[in-house]
Amino acid sequence: MRRNFDYVLFDLGNTLMYYDAPWPGSLEEATGALTSQLVSDGIPIKPAGFHADFQARMTQYYTSREIDCVEVTSLDVLNSLLAEHGASNVPIRHLRNALAAMYAVSQSYWHVEEDTIPMLTELRQAGYRMGLVTNASDSDDVQVLVDKAGIRGYMDVIVISADIGLRKPHPRIFETALKVWNATPGQVVMVGDLLPADILGANRLGIASAWITRRASKHANQPYLETVKPDMTIASLRELPAALLSFKRDRVE
Repeated sequence: MRRNFDYVLFDLGNTLMYYDAPWPGSLEEATGALTSQLVSDGIPIKPAGFHADFQARMTQYYTSREIDCVEVTSLDVLNSLLAEHGASNVPIRHLRNALAAMYAVSQSYWHVEEDTIPMLTELRQAGYRMGLVTNASDSDDVQVLVDKAGIRGYMDVIVISADIGLRKPHPRIFETALKVWNATPGQVVMVGDLLPADILGANRLGIASAWITRRASKHANQPYLETVKPDMTIASLRELPAALLSFKRDRVE
């Protein structure tokens, strides 16, 4: 059977991987690890106050970036707050050490979905080219997760908002992947769990969209349930290969 698409783009979190810890508690744990690492490296901060301020700043940042689609990296957030606490010009190695300690906590709670590798293998055997487009405030963190999931060998391109400076649904993050392939939007399908980021972003560019719903019952999707329409809806990744083959294109290219 002839393929409808040549290229498949995937979101990472809650699409190919899932997070198995309550977010407030794990954020507290992660920011505590970051603060402890800064103190261990001799950075002159008051741990309790900095810990609370950093957690509040990151929470504020997580909210604001969903409004303006601007991705200010966690490195910049950390460096800025340290300066406010009187610790200016902290060497980059100490900043990276602190962030590595923070993300080591969250990385321990991320796990690859059981059907991710079988699905990717099936698509590769069928001749699809694949890539990753993900929103994240730290590129190094994503690279660790990609290797933890064992998916690097399947991906031609990995586009991370921290590297681009803009988040999905901004078109540039999708266009960056298409440029690598020299692909047109009609050759590509985007697979993700978030209606406002993955599905709307793809729809706006004329990229077909596949909404995976098994972890999509979240607050961010609720306002868009009636207005953002995916081209395909699947409950799990194992359904994707058949959905791609049976897809009927309604939009005019």
